[in-house]
Amino acid sequence: MASQKLLEMLNEAASRELQVSIQYIWQHVMCRGMFSETISEILEKIAIEEMKHYEAIAERIDYLGGVPTTRPSEVKYGKNIKEMLEIDKKDEEGAISLYKKIIEVAESEKDIVTKKLFEDILEAEEEHHYKFSTLLETD
Repeated sequence: MASQKLLEMLNEAASRELQVSIQYIWQHVMCRGMFSETISEILEKIAIEEMKHYEAIAERIDYLGGVPTTRPSEVKYGKNIKEMLEIDKKDEEGAISLYKKIIEVAESEKDIVTKKLFEDILEAEEEHHYKFSTLLETD
């Protein structure tokens, strides 16, 4: 049904979604400082969205005949809110890049369902990236 290349890319995406789900929840718990309450709430909300992305990707992998990974990519934390947000912004940039590639491969394989799934997830990841970027602004 799907190529091995596409299944591997989907599992890379699943691994990344597990990573940021864990990472953002940990950061939500460990937030300290003047703006910690607000940022903690944002991280919790995004972590839940990322877990839902993992679920959707895992279901798609299963449907396509693959086995979804349960191993997260490397979880990174940061020592303070600024470091956390910088790490998170970079992780979202990586997801955006990967998901654009997945969309291209899915389209080339005429897999419109996977393409649509990742277009929807890409939209959310760009929103997360924007949120982290704006939180890091100093003006």
